[in-house]
Amino acid sequence: MKARLPKGYGGGAGNVNDMVRKAQKMQEEMQQAQEELEQRDFPVTVGGGAVEVVISGKKEIKTLTLKPEVVDPEDIEMLQDLIISAVNEGLRQVEEASNEDIQRITGGISIPGLF
Repeated sequence: MKARLPKGYGGGAGNVNDMVRKAQKMQEEMQQAQEELEQRDFPVTVGGGAVEVVISGKKEIKTLTLKPEVVDPEDIEMLQDLIISAVNEGLRQVEEASNEDIQRITGGISIPGLF
């Protein structure tokens, strides 16, 4: 006796073709989202405005601005900490934006090896 599956639940060619089309569409959307992300800038300010950094969506530092009052030859460690903090926050924002795009496109499903 042959088991019957409801319509649309078979492994027929139409179902496979539909899955391939959906995967291609998802791939195109991911590529577009990546291109849009790379065009964005992520400005970050730390230390009450003492250090400003702009990170691109490509995770590259575009600008770094230091207020003169933060440059103290007696306290280089504080300046280093502020710069590191600003850069790390910018990178975190880029990563968060990328993850939001992935969630939006995939609907929250996890595809091993894709992301």
